[in-house]
Amino acid sequence: MENTPRGSKPHIGLFGNTNSGKSSIFNAIIGQDLSITSPINGSTSDPVKKSMELLPFGPVLFIDTAGFSDNTNLADKRIDKTIEIIPTIDLALYIMDSSDLKFQNFHIFTSKIKEFNTNYILIFNKVDKISDIQLNYLKDKYPNAIFISSKDKNNIITLQEEIISLLDDKYKDPSILLNLVPSGGNILLVVPIDSETPKGRIILPQVQVIRDALDNNINSYIVRDTQLKSSLHNLNKIDLVITDSQIFKEVDKIVPSNIKLTSFSILFARQKGDISAFIKGVETIKSLNTGDNILMLESCTHNISHEDIGRYKIPTALNKFIGGSLNFDYKISYDFPKDNIDRYKLVIHCGGCMINRKTLINRIHICEKQNIPITNYGILLAFLSGILDRAIK
Repeated sequence: MENTPRGSKPHIGLFGNTNSGKSSIFNAIIGQDLSITSPINGSTSDPVKKSMELLPFGPVLFIDTAGFSDNTNLADKRIDKTIEIIPTIDLALYIMDSSDLKFQNFHIFTSKIKEFNTNYILIFNKVDKISDIQLNYLKDKYPNAIFISSKDKNNIITLQEEIISLLDDKYKDPSILLNLVPSGGNILLVVPIDSETPKGRIILPQVQVIRDALDNNINSYIVRDTQLKSSLHNLNKIDLVITDSQIFKEVDKIVPSNIKLTSFSILFARQKGDISAFIKGVETIKSLNTGDNILMLESCTHNISHEDIGRYKIPTALNKFIGGSLNFDYKISYDFPKDNIDRYKLVIHCGGCMINRKTLINRIHICEKQNIPITNYGILLAFLSGILDRAIK
């Protein structure tokens, strides 16, 4: 379960005012004391994340956030980090202190949640501290809320059951190879080995495609680019060739036109994002001019070399295409400048294997609202290689 990539798990966020009991509920749900609990305001600073198996649904990621109404010196920064988490959440839990009702921040929270079309559960905690009359009043006024004490194990079980009831298949990422390869079919994965390839292992997108093939009774064959010609000759019917985007053009020349060809990044554009938005966005490349600003979004941190696809290969290819120099800015992981992207002519996103679908979809929507084109690595490289039509077929 811990080895399931975080980007493949539904994200469940805990929000609420300071001292509402968020961290106590978080610890009770996961069964570990990961979040600091204290009567002092601002005990939770950075978001605390923990994966767990929520049976019978499956693996999920819980995120405990810094509380609203924090009067410490770092209050604004903590609240900013809490707000940044909202677009990444599949399901939100808003914790309210039953003995100290404060609804102002709850209304701010719900407006943000609605903006990103996210479901939430309103939870009244510390019901052991109020009278039966007060409790019945809250139950009448908020019939869809959950009423608990984080100290009561049965209450926590009830909350877990409610969370599970809301987590259905729509929260799970669709199959990567859905409707592309039949059961019993064959795929050929082309994996180049260069300085960017981790020693002793292959990268996450390749691992996830292999696992998806296993889940769907699809036979997968993995070869280096130098083995591609002989493999195509030796293997029986191949339904789909999947290549690293960086060698798209070379692979296109080798793979016969009657065999389908795409890239790992394009598969993730289809699975996690909105591939039609990415295809539309890539057309913007034709109108780019020297000095235009480009935003590069990477979903993970990694060391950088001269073979880095986002830092060197794509900028070099784009500059060559337009015959000039573009200005590239880089943002990593959840550091997405959602309010100030109008200075960019194009946003280019990585494959997104390390982030969840909700995060990527919301980034696309933000760009669309501000009329900023967005595309991804695989779509862009296929376009520059002149094989986009084949790669998305």
